[in-house]
Amino acid sequence: MSVDAELYVTDFIGWTEQQARLLRAAAAQRIDFAPADGMLDWNHLAEEVECLGRSYRQALAGRVGMVIEHLLQLEISPADDLRAGWLDTIRRARNDMDGWLTNEPGLRQRLPELVAEQMPWMARRVAELLRAAGEPVEGVAARVQAGGYTVEQITGDWLPP
Repeated sequence: MSVDAELYVTDFIGWTEQQARLLRAAAAQRIDFAPADGMLDWNHLAEEVECLGRSYRQALAGRVGMVIEHLLQLEISPADDLRAGWLDTIRRARNDMDGWLTNEPGLRQRLPELVAEQMPWMARRVAELLRAAGEPVEGVAARVQAGGYTVEQITGDWLPP
């Protein structure tokens, strides 16, 4: 298996980034491939390949954020009537992530970065929601100061007590 093919299998986002760089390099060197029906549009091809990788990352980031948001709500909010919905959302998001990580194992190495990126954003969001509901928000800052959640807590079966 070639290095490029192996990267495609092990880290799809990394492969899209690499391929976009190579397409741009081909465009810069004016490598022309001109079949009878037209020329390759190197720059737009590079842009689209890159965009495909970003869309995978954004989808995973969205699910990571969703789990963080609802874990924070479960841990901090005293509201009992919303817990079942939060639990269901966590289960669905984890199922989505599990499927993506199974099909694209290279995404797994990006999880720590996504957790670090999503934690402050979701902490602010949950603090705003709790504040709007008249609930205490101190627990949000305490969780963030304690380091947030681990990748294992977000992707596994862990739930706050």
